[in-house]
Amino acid sequence: MYDDILFPTDGSEPSMAAFEYAVDLASTYGATLHVLYVADTNRDSVTTVSGEVVDALESEGDRVVADVEDRARDHSVETTTEVIQGDPSTTILDYAEDRGVDCIVMATRGRSGVTDLLLGSTTERVVRQSSMPVLAVSDDD
Repeated sequence: MYDDILFPTDGSEPSMAAFEYAVDLASTYGATLHVLYVADTNRDSVTTVSGEVVDALESEGDRVVADVEDRARDHSVETTTEVIQGDPSTTILDYAEDRGVDCIVMATRGRSGVTDLLLGSTTERVVRQSSMPVLAVSDDD
């Protein structure tokens, strides 16, 4: 049923709650878990450290996907990881389409919190525009 499952993450607690669903699905179906961190180009994240230009969001993304990859390995789930710059919802949808993903598993909210209530969440945009199933996981009790 599922060969490739996309788990977009920002490393937040709600996102990691969604990870449990993503890894369970991948384990159940023997699917590859695609772990994606989108370094949001709508936010200023580039700085200079010791004369070297550093993108803080890309660095954070590298840390987040490595952590998720380690956790997935504990469940014997094959993973592929990527950190991509872009607009989160557009990048998630493009990634899923380009890689032939069968299902997207993501949290209903991440780090943005209150601003998502005012502006509309990344998850909402992905759910509305996706051509494949999206499992939106709430971290509410």
